[in-house]
Amino acid sequence: MAQIDALIVGAGFGGVYQLWKLRNEGYNVKLVESGSDFGGVWYWNCYPGARVDSDIPHYEFSMPELWKDWTWSERFPGGPELRKYFAHVDKKLDLRKDCLFNTTITSANFDSNDKKWYIATQGSQTFKVKYLLLNTGFAAKRYTPDIKGLDTFRGQWLHSSFWPQEGIDMTGKRVAVLGTGSTGIQITQEAAKVAKEVTVLQRTPNMALPMRQVKYTNGEQKEPREKYPELFKQRPTTFGGFTWDFSPKKTFDDTPEERRKFYEELWEIGDFSFWLATYYDMLFVKECNEEAHKFWLEKTRQRIKDPRKRDILAPTVQPHAFGCKRISLEQDYFDVFNQDNVDVLDIKTHPIVEITPTGIKTTEKEIKIDLLVLATGFDSYTGGLKQIDIRGPSGVSLTEKWANGSLTYLGMSVAGFPNMFFTYGPQAPTALCNGPTCAELQGNWIADLMNHMRENNISTIDATIEAEAAWKQAVHNFAYASLLPSTKSWYMGDNIPGKPREPLNYLGGVPQYWKSCKECAQKGYEGFVLV
Repeated sequence: MAQIDALIVGAGFGGVYQLWKLRNEGYNVKLVESGSDFGGVWYWNCYPGARVDSDIPHYEFSMPELWKDWTWSERFPGGPELRKYFAHVDKKLDLRKDCLFNTTITSANFDSNDKKWYIATQGSQTFKVKYLLLNTGFAAKRYTPDIKGLDTFRGQWLHSSFWPQEGIDMTGKRVAVLGTGSTGIQITQEAAKVAKEVTVLQRTPNMALPMRQVKYTNGEQKEPREKYPELFKQRPTTFGGFTWDFSPKKTFDDTPEERRKFYEELWEIGDFSFWLATYYDMLFVKECNEEAHKFWLEKTRQRIKDPRKRDILAPTVQPHAFGCKRISLEQDYFDVFNQDNVDVLDIKTHPIVEITPTGIKTTEKEIKIDLLVLATGFDSYTGGLKQIDIRGPSGVSLTEKWANGSLTYLGMSVAGFPNMFFTYGPQAPTALCNGPTCAELQGNWIADLMNHMRENNISTIDATIEAEAAWKQAVHNFAYASLLPSTKSWYMGDNIPGKPREPLNYLGGVPQYWKSCKECAQKGYEGFVLV
């Protein structure tokens, strides 16, 4: 049994940063990862078109030794380049020597006698550690819907995050894509180039925004490197952890002409500007939200020639609050439906009846297919944590504790689970925060806490039930002040049958979140019991 200070679970941005940070602070740490390399979601999601939708240099670590000699080829890098970036990070920071790949944690039990976590893996490796640090991310547990007849299908079917590392040749095939989130959009764009037929099975329209991809040559980047230190310093000061933020103006402060001009400017910028750099009341006031949607509708409908497809992809009656389901970025998603080989079926109006040996049967029609891609997402935020059997000193598991909804303090800890912390999980900014921003903020806070414990000879730290309840209330207060709960989405846990419906994101924004975390530390880690 390996005895170390801390075990880090997960080799994405959160885990990699924590390994680097804690080693520098003098801790004996190891990182374990189910996959065979670094990257987290960028290891698993290797489907064609997989691409980040936070642009560079927002979507990279802030350490100078990593960005000074690294050059991206695109404004929004694809999966292969992101995996190369993680290889660069590994080489520069010498990470691999402290990592165990192809290693899946199955259980973790806290022993009250020696104040340590005992951790088991699928293999023979076991650990005894003071700190359990979970960096499983919000997309670690896939969701495969229970569809009648799926096991009878004679073609190939798979969940998008199980795409083989060697790839699948879609050339000349009849492909069906179930799901219209970011993954569904990205796969559709790629399949449309080579497949004989592509059919998108849509339940909910995606109000995707133009990406405005840029390819770089001759070492150029979006921003000159001399600006990077200031840029990285600015990231935690904005709502979403970028360097741009909501406008200080309300929607109707502007005249219709001024509003139109502002919308046009945001639209041309690309990325999430039209979503998270718009009028600050857009996500909170119905009429303001409707204004943004009207503009989106006009821009999008004019790109789709076929009236039937247009009404499915961009219906004139607003189906949900704009920006309250995850906004995706697209390059030519709406345009590919003008191709004769690309179609869309509305499975909300005409649900899937069953999968047949040769295709898919809905209440409207039956289509023949060779490949079925389930772009059906994840049991987000909580699923990755709950699939490990984690038990605190009481013997109660994390899954049991969260049976009726999430309970955390600061979105990083859980009462009754001492010396356990997680990043990019429930009740933190998470899916509404740029990933590396969150990884560094939370990673630094956890490292500072561990240093405080070491300096003061503290053996355990555990959140109080009262602090947990107050944090949950704050999360709910922020969420229900917005339009987000009015919409069914994985932000609210709606995509998983039987999952409690609740706000899973902290909607107060990164600056307010970080203020709460800092105040907790400044007050001697108020809300925790330190022994």
